[in-house]
Amino acid sequence: MPSAAKKLTPRTITARRILFLLLVGLTTFLAMVMITSAFLQNGITPTELLLLVLYTLLILWVSTSFWTATLGFWVLLRGGDRLSIGRLAPSPSTNEGPQKTALVMPIYNEDPTRVTAGLRAMWQSLEETGESDRFELFILSDTRDPEGWMQEEANWYQMCLDFHAHGRIFYRNRERNIARKSGNLEEFCHRWGGRYRYMVVLDADSIMAGETLVKMADLMDAHPGVALIQSPPLPANQHSLFSRILQFASSFYGDIFIWGINYWQLSGSGYWGHNAIIRIAPFVTHCGLPKLPGREPFGGEIFSHDTVEAALLRQAGWEVWIAPELKGSYEELPPTLIDYAKRDRRWCQGNLQHLRLVFAKGFSSLSRLYFLMGIMSYVSSPLWFLFLVLTGFEAYVKSQTMPVYFFGDNLFPVWPESYAVEMTTVLLVTLVMLFLPKIWSLILGVLHWRRLKLYGGLFRATLSVFLESIFSMLTAPVLMIYQSKFVVAILMRRSVGWPPQNRDDHRLSLWEAIQAHGEHTVIGLLAGWVSYEHVPGFFLWLVPVLAGLVLSIPLSMVSSSAWVGVITRKMGLFLTPEESKEPRVLTLLSENLQMLEAQKAGRRRTGEVRNIEDPGVCALHLALLPNRPVKKRQRHQLRALVYELIEEGPETLSGPQKRSLISDPETLVKLHTLSWSDDRGVR
Repeated sequence: MPSAAKKLTPRTITARRILFLLLVGLTTFLAMVMITSAFLQNGITPTELLLLVLYTLLILWVSTSFWTATLGFWVLLRGGDRLSIGRLAPSPSTNEGPQKTALVMPIYNEDPTRVTAGLRAMWQSLEETGESDRFELFILSDTRDPEGWMQEEANWYQMCLDFHAHGRIFYRNRERNIARKSGNLEEFCHRWGGRYRYMVVLDADSIMAGETLVKMADLMDAHPGVALIQSPPLPANQHSLFSRILQFASSFYGDIFIWGINYWQLSGSGYWGHNAIIRIAPFVTHCGLPKLPGREPFGGEIFSHDTVEAALLRQAGWEVWIAPELKGSYEELPPTLIDYAKRDRRWCQGNLQHLRLVFAKGFSSLSRLYFLMGIMSYVSSPLWFLFLVLTGFEAYVKSQTMPVYFFGDNLFPVWPESYAVEMTTVLLVTLVMLFLPKIWSLILGVLHWRRLKLYGGLFRATLSVFLESIFSMLTAPVLMIYQSKFVVAILMRRSVGWPPQNRDDHRLSLWEAIQAHGEHTVIGLLAGWVSYEHVPGFFLWLVPVLAGLVLSIPLSMVSSSAWVGVITRKMGLFLTPEESKEPRVLTLLSENLQMLEAQKAGRRRTGEVRNIEDPGVCALHLALLPNRPVKKRQRHQLRALVYELIEEGPETLSGPQKRSLISDPETLVKLHTLSWSDDRGVR
């Protein structure tokens, strides 16, 4: 396999990774020495030994993040990395000739309006580059909802009309949702992949500028040994206070982490499952995913398939890159703390499933490290929780132990040694590593004054960093409890599946917040009372954790509010460059959303006609249906469902039953005819 460029040598890659591992290992070792010396002063107890093991694992995880950010800060101070994919010299041409790139968007029960607005914006942005002829678009639907399915088809057809893109924009809805997103992409690759050299994988909330898409294809052309280039997507188009704070944090701190990741991973980077361009031929050859033995959550289909696919490509000798220079790549975030936790639950199951792959044959040590990092991103929460509980228990034991000042024949008292200084040092070192990356980003902002203005200027940016840090400190205990529950549930083999993500802004009601955070409040109050009554000295150290739990209900409600988010934006807080100077593709997204929402409002004012009644929508759906033979038993079942629909109304039918009705051409025609002749429930 040819190297992506002559300047990038295995020696350079090895040297950088050794430097990174040495920095992380040395930091962990020094922190471990400090806490060990504190424990050994009075003899180490079994509880202290367990605390030592827990702290070693946790500080290893913290120092990994810290040194990634610090290396990124150092790289950016020097003006970027000369060995990033965007700066490497092109490899010798292989004369592959021109070939189109497929933009593929797998969707599953998403809002058709938002999906269509995003796709229209990307296509318009591509047309403005003058190179849209190099791309074709595929909407790969796994939508089960009948109304959503028919609306997707109607929106697709309207797109083709508006952009004169018949034969360039395609839509299909799978009959069976096999293997979720990975199965959706696998079917595309096997049925249509031979027509394309590359595919850009999108999520339903993905937005990518046309210039970015063209640049990604050019980079792949320039480096034939590269199988995948991951663009770093930034959150955008956020309105609630919660999502705006996360959007600001990702934008303001993101660069140092992305450049740091690129520094030590180079051509062995990972894949995040979307907003990435993939060379189809090696992907098809090497990335077929097997079913794991056993049942979910550890068996069955692989949930977090992206990490595994990147590992398989690297194992086959192909290069996988992240491209920090690529801008114009965006995604959206969950609007509330509760929605964020729900998304985390799915990701937690996918990452813990990789426990089975850590020791599987055939993977490199780097891939095993990535699996472990993904696992640790969730296991760290129950480890922190256990560390806090054991620390409180040990503090209580120490407080109940009466010191003995005189031993044997000693005439002078032997004062007990205190390890408060050492433990305080350990705590401060941990806090410094957690918060110093924020300072690195502020320093870079001061050095790049024009960019800092897009964040509201020095004062507002600094205030935003301070408020974001407070918010993160308060929400961290809540997420710790959530993730600890998720890990325990998964270890007890409770699978959550892969439900669609809620992306719509909605303010939480008091009852919703109580249901979600009532137990957090009780835990905070109970832990606070116990520590204050029995270990007053430990109570003060626990206050930051307790505050987040006790305030979780009002914090979640306020942060879910789009109105509060708008107020902070008007005040110049949590601004991002995309809000200060909106990119063209995001402007196009807003315009398309407004247009499509106005069309929906117009239909409501004139008496909305459902898709089954609309002659045009129904005819389009009928034309797209495969004409497959139906057995007698199935025909009788469909007729029974039609009678139930007429007599009882659509509310009595389940989603799969409704889908089966509109999946049969003969039944669809019957339902359309009935909808115009009878008002009693077909509509």
